[in-house]
Parts: sequence; structure tokens; C-alpha cells
Amino acid sequence: MNRLEGSGPVFVYTVSDLTREIRDILESNFPSIWVEGEISNCHLHSSGHLYFTLKDDRAQIRAVMFRSQVQYLSFVPEDGMHVLCLGRLGVYEARGEYQLYLDFMEPRGVGALLLAFEQLKARLAREGLFDQERKRRIPFLPRVVGIVTSPTGAVIRDMLQILGRRFPNLQVVVRPVKVQGEGAAEEISQAIEDLNQWPGVDVIVVARGGGSLEDLWAFNEEKVARAIAASKVPVVSAVGHEVDYTIADFVADLRAPTPSAAAELIVPLKADLERAILDLRTRLLHAMEKNLKDRRAHVSNFMGRLQDPRRRVRQERLLLDELLSSLQRAMKAELKLKRSLLEQRAAVLETLSPLKILGRGYSIVRRHPQREIIREASSLSKGDLLDITFHRGTALCTVESASE
Repeated sequence: MNRLEGSGPVFVYTVSDLTREIRDILESNFPSIWVEGEISNCHLHSSGHLYFTLKDDRAQIRAVMFRSQVQYLSFVPEDGMHVLCLGRLGVYEARGEYQLYLDFMEPRGVGALLLAFEQLKARLAREGLFDQERKRRIPFLPRVVGIVTSPTGAVIRDMLQILGRRFPNLQVVVRPVKVQGEGAAEEISQAIEDLNQWPGVDVIVVARGGGSLEDLWAFNEEKVARAIAASKVPVVSAVGHEVDYTIADFVADLRAPTPSAAAELIVPLKADLERAILDLRTRLLHAMEKNLKDRRAHVSNFMGRLQDPRRRVRQERLLLDELLSSLQRAMKAELKLKRSLLEQRAAVLETLSPLKILGRGYSIVRRHPQREIIREASSLSKGDLLDITFHRGTALCTVESASE
């Protein structure tokens, strides 16, 4: 900035100085501002930053949203959409242009909300969050039911009344949340995570009463959809009336047309179960009685056909006695025959016995000590020792001479 001399002091700004002062004035006076308008010239840069023009029927202003904020958008901005933005006013000094730096943006009007709804629905469908294969079966008789809803109003009263009437001793855990407005989606998501940690919870119901699209919008938020998809416990969506559909309905394992209908769907009537058990018990007793009657008839039939076992035992005992007598007779005869044969053979052996021969005056001569029997005198030499066996006794002799 320079000063010109003459009639008075005149300050001359450089372009940079002037732009900087304008920037300081704008940023200090508009540190945070809400702006509403229509999007045009929308462009998502490869860097992830979003550039567009925000306009109405008489003016326009450039706007930019950096990637760190773009990733949290629940819709895809497009030309012609009417949006509400929160940001700050600044100056891009390189071009001398003022523009909005946005931190938040949401669609305005039912048409824009419907567009955002369809965009998110299509994206989550492509990811498979709506696939039937990933949906889990709701337990037939849950022990503990978790409910995510507003702690006040008709919804929670009606649900508790219906659950208490259908199954009086059912345990219910209510996780209170905001169901619409700023911060509702965050509370609902956190509530689902909390009930996943609650001991024994078998099913979670996310519920709220009817309302406009704007009223139900928290259940169309991506963070709620992902919390339902990530839940380890089956989730029932019971949002709005029967004609109302939210993203939560498509992701949930089961959609109930109303909160009251959800209370009826997840819990059977205890009285019906008791009647069913009583009926099964009666049928079981009748079946057991019939089976026992049939068994008795079979036993009676068999007993009529069965002979007295004592009679059979007596007959078998008599037969055994006869067989035993026959065996004894056969053994005695065989023994007598064998004894006679033995005596005959003993007599023959007695006749051929060497001892008999010795008794007639013969003797057995053996070489000592080899015990070799001597049959010829020629096999002897003078001085050989001989062991002679007589009919009675033995003698040891020395050969003096031998001849044939």
C-alpha cells in the first residue's frame, strides 16, 4: 500500500493488499453461515473435493466442500437439487473471488429427500446389504427383547402392552433414543450397538410411529443402515405405518408394518403355546397307552403259543438220562474190549521179553563203559572190560583171551 502526495494523503492498495483486507472482513463477519439454494455446475474432483455453484433466481455464489466432509454426505449432490448448507465465507485470493467453504449439506424438500433415499438405497443394494441370503431368522421364542425407540409416546406403551399380554414374563430392555431431528441417527446406531452387548438379547426392534418423510429421515441415514447390517443380533424394523418404507426396512432381518405388528410378530401367545403343549401331552399319553395295549396283546398271543418250559425240561432230562446210560454202557464195553486186547498184547510181549530169555540161562554181554552189546567174540580184545547181565544180577569181567 503506497501513499500519493498532493492535496492530501491518498492510499493506493495493491491487489493483494485489497484482496487480503476484503478476505479478513468477510471471514470475520461470516465465520459460520447457513445458505439455501440450488446446485449448478456440480463437479466432484478426482481429489475428492466437491465444487459447485449455489444459486437462486437472482444471484449465485461459488461453493466448495472438501473430501473430509464429502464422505459424510447421505446423498449424491446433482445439478438442480435444492440444498441447505452450513459453512463459512472466504476469499480465493488467486482469482479474487469470494466463495463458501461448506461443512454440512442436506437436501431440501420432499423431492430432494426422495432422490437421496433412492441414491442410498441403490448403493447399499449394490453392496448386498439387502440380500435375502444375509438375513437371519427371528428366534421363535426370544428370552430377552431389546427395543430402540423414544421413551415417551404411544409406540413404546403399545409395544409393552402387547408384549405383556402375549407373554407376561418376557424380559424387555428399552434403549431410549431420539427418533427424529439432529443427532437421532447417531443415537439409534449407538443404541443398536449397545443392545448387541446386552447379555441375553435375542432380537432387537427398531421402532417409531408414523410421520412425514422428513420425520422418518433418521431411519434413512447410512449410519443406521450399517449399524443394523453389522448387528450380531437379528433386527426387526418397525418404522412408521404400513405404507412407509425406510432404508432400515430393507437392511433389517424382518420388516414389520407397524410397531404394534412387530410386538405380535416376534413373540407368540403364551396361551397358545400352553394349549399346544397340553395337546401334545394328551396325544403322547394316548399314543403310549395304545402302544402298551398293543404290546400286551402281542405278549398274550405269544404266551398262548408258547409251551410250558417245565414240560420241555422234564422231557430233555429223561432224554439226557437215557443218553447218559447208553454212554456208560458203551464206555464199559469199550473198556472191556480194550483191556482184553491189552492182556493179549502183554502176553506176547512177555513171551518176547529178554528177561524171559535170561531166565533160561542166557546172559547179555556189553562193553564197559560204552554199553555196546557184544555179539561176536572176534570183536573183543584182551583186557576189554565187559558188563554181563544175568537173569539175576550183573558182573564186571576182564577178557583174558577171545576166540571164535
